[in-house]
Amino acid sequence: MNFLRSVLVVWFVLGALFFWQNAHAQDITKNVFGKGIRIVAIDSSFYMKFGLRYSTLYEGFLNTNTQAYNDNILTRRFRLKFDGYALTPKLVYKVELGISNRDIGGVSPETNGASRIILDAVLKWNFARNFYLWFGQTKLPGNRERVVSSQKLQFVDRSVLNSRFNIDRDLGIQLHHRHRAGRWALREIVSVAKGEGRNVTIKNKQGYDVTGRIELLPFGEFTKKGDYFEADLVREPRPKLAVGITYDYNAGAVRSNAQLGPWLEQPRDLEMIVIDAIYKHKGLSVMSEYANRVAKGGAVVATDTAGNVTQAFYTGEAFNIQAGYVFGKDYEIAMRYTLINQDPATQRGDIDQYTIGFSKYIVGHSLKAQTDATLIKQVGRDDILMFRFQVEMAF
Repeated sequence: MNFLRSVLVVWFVLGALFFWQNAHAQDITKNVFGKGIRIVAIDSSFYMKFGLRYSTLYEGFLNTNTQAYNDNILTRRFRLKFDGYALTPKLVYKVELGISNRDIGGVSPETNGASRIILDAVLKWNFARNFYLWFGQTKLPGNRERVVSSQKLQFVDRSVLNSRFNIDRDLGIQLHHRHRAGRWALREIVSVAKGEGRNVTIKNKQGYDVTGRIELLPFGEFTKKGDYFEADLVREPRPKLAVGITYDYNAGAVRSNAQLGPWLEQPRDLEMIVIDAIYKHKGLSVMSEYANRVAKGGAVVATDTAGNVTQAFYTGEAFNIQAGYVFGKDYEIAMRYTLINQDPATQRGDIDQYTIGFSKYIVGHSLKAQTDATLIKQVGRDDILMFRFQVEMAF
């Protein structure tokens, strides 16, 4: 009986391997790595591209005064992406889900206790020539570094300017327009959003967030939309420059960073301006941003009996500049400097960060290994040396 059972198990395993190999041999696709899995309806009424990406991150922090060292390793991001069109190429959709712990963190009563899985859920309608109407949840037209996908950075992560002064994702409506004037390319965006950030289910607490942005490209469009991915991987044969200006007014903001951060006890009207630029030519890339945010009525919301600030909005100004050069075989060395001058009333110390990074782009931004080291200097605190290593994979 044991012999018969063994024979049956062997035949079952061999049969399973045969059928798996036969099915696998027929699983042929014209899709290529880094471009997603693409599906088109037989009548062309529907198109979908599915992509997946994740990044594995190691980070370590050394206190240069006490020599204490702390580190961690984690799945930094894990994203599922769907985009395409419905009925007509003039009606485009984008859905992006974030399912790593870092992506879905921030559970609160304002989200009905649910995790924040949805990143993007937006329809884009090309209703007239060069006019596009967006409706749903997606990134607002804020600073360039934020609008650039986290997959397409030339460092392990964005700068501290972005973490303090970006306006992130929100629910609302956007009107996009683009046109040319001779050699120049120009883009204009106007947005009206809820003002409290993504995945918020409560009623609008105060006013709305209004954003306007204009982009000027004096030398024309970048190759392959290169003004919205970092590092000059296409090695622009001619100089390309894009300059953007954003104005944002969030009436009755109730979160410390406008669309992000803790919920505070009192609202404030927040006003912010951002100026950014990106330049690329023959492997060289330079990107710079300036941000300034003020709170009408003062940034401080609450203090304790000793006069220490316990609740405050993030206000002040910030500057970031970074540059990189892509060598042969797609190796890149990049440097970054970030300065944060925080509103003195908030009792948050000013920050200086110096970063040097190294990247190996195996398949562009779809498969790459990156590492960087950052010296973090903040008034009132010990200096910190941060080291990070990350591998990004996307198909």
